[in-house]
Amino acid sequence: MANPRKPALWRWFYEWIKSIAIALVVWLFLRTFLIEAFRIPSGSMQNTLLVGDFLFVNKFLYGAEVPFIHKHLPAVREPQRGDILVFDSVEEDLKVVKRCIGVAGDTIEMRDGRVVRNGKPLSEPYTVNSEPDRSEDPVMRAKMREWQVKHFAGPVPINFAPDLHHWGPVVVPKDSLFVMGDNRDGSYDGRYWGFLPRVNVRGRPELVYFSYDQNAWQPMALFRTVRWKRLFTVPR
Repeated sequence: MANPRKPALWRWFYEWIKSIAIALVVWLFLRTFLIEAFRIPSGSMQNTLLVGDFLFVNKFLYGAEVPFIHKHLPAVREPQRGDILVFDSVEEDLKVVKRCIGVAGDTIEMRDGRVVRNGKPLSEPYTVNSEPDRSEDPVMRAKMREWQVKHFAGPVPINFAPDLHHWGPVVVPKDSLFVMGDNRDGSYDGRYWGFLPRVNVRGRPELVYFSYDQNAWQPMALFRTVRWKRLFTVPR
């Protein structure tokens, strides 16, 4: 005699597996085309973003990449000056977050620690300038000069030697952006390695969903290390 419980058990198992499969498909779709989690690993965007911030990144805004075929969906809009961007590093296999300072066609320079764009000094209240007199070593300055001379606005002076707070002017080329960290004295950014290809952009941080102070982290004192005031804030 057949066991009436067996079909019911298989039906329950089938529905359970189907529910998990649907949930995985939905999660993969959301992660691939809409939202991805990102953790801030360094202080290059301090105080806008802090080490220990966990973010949701909007991938849909600038056109998410379609897996395997390396094509992008149409963007809702292009990156704009002032946007905070998450992007693929031009030098390493990792994701980085910086602020967009210039778009294609902009002329960018820095004079005595102040960014000048298209001839107008920028007001940047979000920046941190803890070492205004800092100067880079000759190796780094040579690296900065190497890429800047290719995009210099006008004849390159014979003695042109860009430094951390004094460089340019350079013109942002087509399909490129210029990005810098808000922590101007603690950020390895476009000043060193040049322009960011537009295709490297992955998204924009939309929400800090969790944040904790790694320096004060204690497993038994979680509530004291969480930065409660930063939870569910929008980085701008």
